[in-house]
Amino acid sequence: MVSQTSAKFEESLKERPKKRPDKNRKLSWLLLAPVLAFFALLNVLPTLWMLGLSFYDYTLTSYKAPTFTGLTNYSDFVKNEQLSASVSRTFIFLILAVIAQTLLGILIGVFFWKNDKMPGRRLALTLFFTPMVVTPIATALFWKLMLDPTFGVVNYMLTSLGFSRTDFLTSSTLAFPTLIVVDTWMWTPFMALMTLAALGSVPKAELEAAAIDRLPIWRQITSVIWPHAKFILMLGILLRSIDAFKTMDLTYIMTNGGPGDTTELIALSLYRFAFKSFKLGYSSAVSVFLLFIAIALTAIYLYILNAKKKAEQTE
Repeated sequence: MVSQTSAKFEESLKERPKKRPDKNRKLSWLLLAPVLAFFALLNVLPTLWMLGLSFYDYTLTSYKAPTFTGLTNYSDFVKNEQLSASVSRTFIFLILAVIAQTLLGILIGVFFWKNDKMPGRRLALTLFFTPMVVTPIATALFWKLMLDPTFGVVNYMLTSLGFSRTDFLTSSTLAFPTLIVVDTWMWTPFMALMTLAALGSVPKAELEAAAIDRLPIWRQITSVIWPHAKFILMLGILLRSIDAFKTMDLTYIMTNGGPGDTTELIALSLYRFAFKSFKLGYSSAVSVFLLFIAIALTAIYLYILNAKKKAEQTE
C-alpha cells in the first residue's frame, strides 16, 4: 500500500512540471502583449509605411497627390553624387573613429585593469567615463565653444605656445578630422569600459598559470586573454559602428555639414531631405538603405552572441 502511494506521488511530481510551463508561457505572452502591441504601433507600422512610401513621389509641401514611381527614388539615390559622397564620408568617419576609440580604449582599459589597486582609481574612472554619459548635443556645444577662434580655450592655448589661431570648424581640411577627434573623446570611455569587462571575464587561474609558466606576453594575450575577451570587444566595436553610422547631432551642431559638404554624413543628408525639403518619398528610400545597413550590422551582432553562447556550452 505504501509502495503504491509513493509510486503515485512520484508520478504526480513528474506530471506537474509538464503543466506548469504551459501556464507560465501563456502568462508570459499575456504580459508581453501590451508591450508588443506598443512596439508594433511605434516601430513596425511606421517602418512598413516608410517602405511603401519609398516607391512614391511624395513631397509634403506639394498639392499633388503621391504618385507611384517604383524604384525611381532608389535609382535617383544611387545616381546622386552628393549622397554617394555622403555615404562614403560616413563610412570613412565610422572606420577612423571606431579604430581610434578601440585602440585608445584598449590601452586605457588595460591600464586600469593592471592598476586595480591604484589610489584614487574609482575617482579616476568616474571622471574618465563622464564624456560617455553627457548628451551628444551638450558635448557638441561644449567643443564648439572650446574651438572658437576668437575666445575658445584651445586657440588661447595655441597662441600662448606661439602658434597662430586656427578656425578648426570652418577649415575644409581640419573640420572632418576635428569631428573624429571629438567623437573619439566622447566614446573612448565606452570602449575602455568594454575592455575592462572583457578582461574581467578572463579566469584568474589561467592568468596565474601563465605567469607561473613564464609565458611571453604575446602568448598570454593570444592564448589566454584573447579567447575569453574577444566576444565582448567585438560586441563593443559593433555597437560603436552602429552608433557612429547614424551620427547626426555632432555634425549638425558643430559644423552643420560644412564647410560646403565636407562634414555632411548620411544621417544629416536624410534630415535635410525629410525636414528641410519635405521630400518624404525620396527620404524614405534613403531611410530604407540605412535600415538595411543597420540590419546587416545587427545580424553580425547576433552571430557573435550565438557564437559566444556556443563557445560557453562547449566549455
